[in-house]
Amino acid sequence: MKSTPTRTTPGRAGRVFDLPDHLAAKADPALIAGDEAHFAAIARSLEHTVADLSDRLDAARLAPAGSGQTALERDQEVHRLTARRRTLLRFGLDLCLGRMVGEGDAEPVYVGRLGLTDEDGRRLMIDWRTPAAEPFFGATHGNPMGLVSRRRYRWTGGRVSDYWDEVFTEEGLEHHAALDDQSAFIASLGGSRTARMRDVLGTIAADQDAIIRAGSRGALVVDGGPGTGKTVVALHRTAYLLYADPRLGDRRGGVLFVGPHEPYLAYVSDVLPSLGEEGVQTCTVRDLVAEGAAAGVEADPDVAALKATGRMVGAIEAAVRFSEEPPTRGTTVSAGEADLYVSASDWATAFDAVDPGTPHNEAHDQILEELAELVGESPDEREALLRDPELREALARAWPLIEPADLVGDLWSVPAYLRRCAPWLSAGEAGLLHREEPQAWTVADLPLLDAARDRLGDPQAARRRRQRAAARAAERARRQDVIDHLVATDDSEMAVMSMLRRPDLQDALDDDDVVRDVDPDRLAGPFAHVVVDEAQELTDAEWQMVLRRCPSGSLTIVGDRAQARHGFAQTWQERLAQVGLDRVRIATLGINYRTPEEVMEEAEPVIRAVLPDANVPTSVRRSGIPVRHGAHRDLEEALREWATIHPEGIACVVGDPQVAERPRVRSLTPDLVKGLEFDLVVLVDPESFGRGSGDPVEGAVDRYVAMTRATQQLVILTSG
Repeated sequence: MKSTPTRTTPGRAGRVFDLPDHLAAKADPALIAGDEAHFAAIARSLEHTVADLSDRLDAARLAPAGSGQTALERDQEVHRLTARRRTLLRFGLDLCLGRMVGEGDAEPVYVGRLGLTDEDGRRLMIDWRTPAAEPFFGATHGNPMGLVSRRRYRWTGGRVSDYWDEVFTEEGLEHHAALDDQSAFIASLGGSRTARMRDVLGTIAADQDAIIRAGSRGALVVDGGPGTGKTVVALHRTAYLLYADPRLGDRRGGVLFVGPHEPYLAYVSDVLPSLGEEGVQTCTVRDLVAEGAAAGVEADPDVAALKATGRMVGAIEAAVRFSEEPPTRGTTVSAGEADLYVSASDWATAFDAVDPGTPHNEAHDQILEELAELVGESPDEREALLRDPELREALARAWPLIEPADLVGDLWSVPAYLRRCAPWLSAGEAGLLHREEPQAWTVADLPLLDAARDRLGDPQAARRRRQRAAARAAERARRQDVIDHLVATDDSEMAVMSMLRRPDLQDALDDDDVVRDVDPDRLAGPFAHVVVDEAQELTDAEWQMVLRRCPSGSLTIVGDRAQARHGFAQTWQERLAQVGLDRVRIATLGINYRTPEEVMEEAEPVIRAVLPDANVPTSVRRSGIPVRHGAHRDLEEALREWATIHPEGIACVVGDPQVAERPRVRSLTPDLVKGLEFDLVVLVDPESFGRGSGDPVEGAVDRYVAMTRATQQLVILTSG
C-alpha cells in the first residue's frame, strides 16, 4: 500500500519547542519540560496509531466486498479509517492545539483536533468538540469555567514556534506560566494571508465557540459584521455538529454547506478536511441545478425581481396540473383476444389513485398499473393492458412525461400558458417575462428549474424501474438454476442445500450490485442540516431551493444585513418568516477580529450613509498603516511597493478587470470578494461600484464589503 509521507515528529528525535532568540525566556525548562515529555508520548502514540490504522485499512480493503448493506458498511469503514489516518499523517504533533489546567487538576488536559490515547488507554489528548474541551475555548476572566490556566501553541514546520499562557486564578501562577501582553488570538490577526483560509481552530474566541456548540434543532442565525468570524463559525460549527449530533451522520442525512460563489468555496476548501470532516457537500446556489453552470445574469432587474418571488415558483405547480387532466372520453384497447373498454370514470379513478407527493413523471406507471387492475379481469388481460401501445399512447397524451427544462421554457415562450399558470401577473409583467430563446437560462431561472425538477421527478425513473425489475428477475432465474444444481448434487445427510430454497434466504441473496441504479444528484438531498453563508443575499425563490433540501428545518444561517447588495430592511425573524421559518434563534457577533481600526474608520461612514442602523462591528486592533488614497495610474507602483515590503501575503485589486492575476495578486469584481480576506486591498474607482444597477444601496454595500476585506492595508485609487 502506498502511504502518505508522515509529518516530522521532533518529539521522538529532539526538542519540540523551537523558539526564536527574542523568546528565550519562554524556553526555560521549568515552563516547557512537561510539554516536551507529553509531546514525546503523543509522538509514540501517533506512530502506533498510524500503523494500526494502516493494518486495519489493509484488512478492510482485502475483505470480500459482499453486496447490499455489507458492501455499504465495508465502504464506510474504509472511508472512516482513511480519513482518520490522513488527518494524523497530515498534522503529526500539530494536532495539539493547547492545554488547560482546571481547579484541582493534578495534570494539564491537552486539547487537539482529534482525541488520542496511548497503548495503555491513558488519555493524551481530547477532541476539541467534546464537552470536556469547551472551557479551552470558552473560558474568559469573567467566567473561567473552572480553569486555572490555559496555554495555546503556535506551530511552524512541526515545531512550537511560540506559545501563550493565560492565567485565571492566582493558583495558575504556580503552574509555571509565561505571561504575555497579548493573547494568541490577537497575535495571529496580523499574520499574512494565503490563497486558502488560515487554520484558526486553536484561536477560536469565546463568543464564536458558544455559537459553534449551540444545538442543531431549528434555525440559528449567526449575524455579524465584517471580520467577526462568521465563516469561521459556520465551518467549525459544521464539524462540531457532525461530531456531536448523531442525527447528522452521513447515513442519517449529512450536511450541505452553501457558499456565495466559487472563489469563496476554493478559499475555504481546506478547512473541513483539516477538521477531519471530508463528507460534507459544499456548493453555491448555482450548483444546485445542472443548468446553473452556464446560466447568465438576468439583465433586466424587473424580470429578476419577478422571478425571485416565492409566488412565481407556485406557477410550476399550476403548469404541472395542466398536464394531469384525465380524458373525458373512454378508450377501447386490445388485450390479447379481447377488446376492453377504459371508461372516463376509469381514467379519473386511476388519476386519483396516485400516491400523494409522487413526482409527476414517476406517477406515470402507477396510473398504468391502476388502469390494468381496474379493467383487466385476469392476470393475462392485465399484463396485455400494461403492454398495449394504444393505452400507453392515450396515457402519454393525458399524463405526459415532461422534462423540467421544457416546462419552464414553455412558460417564457408561450404567453397564454404563462397567464394561465400565473394569473396574478399583469399583461405587462407577463410581457416582461416573455423571451424568444426559452432555454437561455439565467441565474433567476434556477429556482424555477429546481422546483420543476422536484415536482416532476425524473422522466426516466419508470424506465429504470422496469430495467431493475427485469435485471432482478434474470438474476433470480440464474441463481435458481445454480440452486437446483446444488440441491440435486447434495449428498449430505441433512440435505443442507435444500435450505437455499427458503423464501427468506432467497430475499437475502438478492444482489443489489446487479441492479444498482445511477447515483442520484449528490446535492438533491434531503440533508439533515444545511449551512448557508452570506444568507442575506438569497431571494425568496432561492430560499425555497434550500428549504426543499432540508425538511427538518435544521439550519445554520450566516449573514450580515448590512452586506445585502439589494437591501435588507426587515429583521432576520421577519425575513425568514416570509419564507416559512418561524422558529428562529439569533446569535450576534460584534467584535471585528480581522479589519484594522484604520480601515473601519474609513468604511463605516460608507455603509451608514445608506443603512444608518448597520451592525458595524468594533475592531480590536490597529495596524499602524493609514488608508492610502491616490490615482489609478499609481496601481502598479502600489502593488510593487507592497510586494517589496511584504515577501508573503495576498493582495487583491477590486474594480479593474484589466488587471491580470499573478502570483500573490488577485483581481476580482466587487460581488466576488464577499467572504474573502486579503493582506492588501486596492479599490479602483469605488464610486463606480453598483452604478449600472442604479441602486445606491448596492454600490455602497459593494464598497463597504470590498474595503473590509483588508487585514493590513487599504488603498483607494480613482481615475479622476
